[in-house]
Amino acid sequence: MFRHRDRGRTYYHNVRLAALLSTVAGTVNIVGLLSLKTLTTNVTGHFAYFSEGLFLKNYTLAFTSVLYVLFFFVGAFVANSTMELTSKNKSHFSYMLPISLEIICLAVVAFSDLLLSNILLPLGCILLFTMGMQNALVTKISGSVVRTTHLTGLFTDMGIELSQMLFYKKDSERSRLKKNVFLRVIIISGFFIGGVIGALLHKEYHLRTLLIPVGMLILAIYYDRMLLNYYHWRKKIKLVSRKKRMKQ
Repeated sequence: MFRHRDRGRTYYHNVRLAALLSTVAGTVNIVGLLSLKTLTTNVTGHFAYFSEGLFLKNYTLAFTSVLYVLFFFVGAFVANSTMELTSKNKSHFSYMLPISLEIICLAVVAFSDLLLSNILLPLGCILLFTMGMQNALVTKISGSVVRTTHLTGLFTDMGIELSQMLFYKKDSERSRLKKNVFLRVIIISGFFIGGVIGALLHKEYHLRTLLIPVGMLILAIYYDRMLLNYYHWRKKIKLVSRKKRMKQ
C-alpha cells in the first residue's frame, strides 16, 4: 500500500491507500473541529479566517490563521524531505518516518490533557502539521493521484469526469474515467465515514478519539511490513527450489 512507487504501483494500491488515509483525515478533521474549534484539513478556510480577522481588526484571529497555514506547509515540507532522505538507502521504507511522526503527533494531541493542559493553539498547530505531512505523503506515494485531506478538488474532478463520460465513447476512455470516479468516491466516502465515527465517539472520548487513526496507521505499517516479509520469504523459497533443480 505504501511501499510501491512509480511503475510498481497499481490502481488497487491507490484505492487501499485512499480508503485508509481519507478515513484518518475525516476523523482528525471532526475531532479538531469539535475539540479545538478549528479546521485541520482545510487551508482554504484559514485564509478566509485571516481575511475576516483583518476586516474585524481581530489580529489574534489573523495571526492564528496564518500560523495554522504555516504549520500545514511545514508538515508537507518535512514529509517530503524525510522521504527524499530515506529513499536513497531503503526506498521501501521511505514512508516510515513521516507516518511514524504522524502517529506520534496524533498520540500527543490525544493525551494532551496530560501534557499541555488543552491549550488550543499548539494542539491545532500539531494537527495542521500532521495533516500537511499526510497530504504530502499520499501525494508523493501515489504520484499525485490521491489526496485525502480536502474534498473541494475531488468534487471538481469527479464532476468533470462524470461529464466526460457523457461524451467519451471509447471503451478505454470510459474505463479510465470509471476508475477515476470510483477512486474519488472511495476518498469522499472514507472522509465521510471517518467524520461520522469521530463525531459519535467524540461525545465519550473527546481527543482520545484520535487513537483510532493512530491504531489504523500502526496496523497499516504492520500489514505492509508483514507483506514485504512474505514476498522476501517466497523469493527465498523459489531461489532454493531453483538451485535444487539445477543440481539435479
